[in-house]
Amino acid sequence: MNTRMRRAAFAVAAGAMAISLAACGSADEAGDNDSSSSAPKKGDDIKVGLLLPENQTARYEKFDRPLIEKKIGELTNGKGEVVYANAKQDASQQAQQVESMITNKVDVIILDAVDSAAIKSSVQKAKDAGIPVVAYDRLAQGPIDGYTSFDNVTVGKTQGEALLKALGDKAKDGQIVMMNGSSTDPNAAQFKEGAHSVLDGKVNVGKEYDTKEWKPENANANMEGAISAIGKDKIIGVYSANDGMAGGIITALKAAGIKVPVTGQDAELAGVQRIVSGEQYMSVYKPYAPEADAAAEMAVALAQGKSLDSVAKDKVDSPTNKGIPAVLVGVTSLTQDNIKDTVVKDGVYTVAEICTAKYKAACEKIGLE
Repeated sequence: MNTRMRRAAFAVAAGAMAISLAACGSADEAGDNDSSSSAPKKGDDIKVGLLLPENQTARYEKFDRPLIEKKIGELTNGKGEVVYANAKQDASQQAQQVESMITNKVDVIILDAVDSAAIKSSVQKAKDAGIPVVAYDRLAQGPIDGYTSFDNVTVGKTQGEALLKALGDKAKDGQIVMMNGSSTDPNAAQFKEGAHSVLDGKVNVGKEYDTKEWKPENANANMEGAISAIGKDKIIGVYSANDGMAGGIITALKAAGIKVPVTGQDAELAGVQRIVSGEQYMSVYKPYAPEADAAAEMAVALAQGKSLDSVAKDKVDSPTNKGIPAVLVGVTSLTQDNIKDTVVKDGVYTVAEICTAKYKAACEKIGLE
């Protein structure tokens, strides 16, 4: 799995350069371990900085934040404090929030970067202040101490495979539109990589976009442009990198009288309801609890001066650092067929939450009662 995760997108160099960097990393790690061993160990009374990137996507406030806070409480016998801030998709604001965390003397930072490259100097400042940083969901650049996310190339492959399944033997009868995520999000590049690895040569891509800030309204505008450029009778499917954008895309498709399979990701409630109604073909269900738990476990371990060996079994490379300890969580393709066995079974949503009056008949039709 380690080999698979060392993707080209994260490769820094090869050959002698890689050996040189690896040696530097080892020296840095040894230095860090020496200093931490001489410093007094923290107990359960730790202070954890939690920085999330935006509130456009429902998952961060609904799942990630409460799950991380809950797990940190459990791991510290209720003594650990979480200092929280949301950057609202503003990279400059997030940099200021890191500065605030340093001033506040937190013991560790869990960081979900707005812009993975722009945040590099802030990560370095935290490191210089003796504060370890766990990259959460998105792999930030700089001297990151640990990382947890999903296997993002697999996410893209899962989406691409689902779209091919939906298109069947008509996969080359027209053109698809690819609506990728934000160019500042390294995950978006991996989703795109995974999707292309499955779709290339099997479909005709009419238009492809990197969607600014992942915003549904930007995806909607892009989709309207694609419909004008390609022609509504020639579009046979849409690859959407997440559910929020899928909502904007489907609004544009409906306005043009187009009904084609659309992918998604995050299993947002609105996305699940669109799957129930048949407006959206699929989403990618990512169980947030294992990801949040891993981030909390790494953060607490680092704050207490402990090794990540028992938590992080994988390694990943960023454009600036190699061999970052990581926890990578698997994903599931969510369709009408397995809503009950995934998001309902795992307690993400109840049937009542999904099957509101508007969707009651559709729920009954697919046996979701």
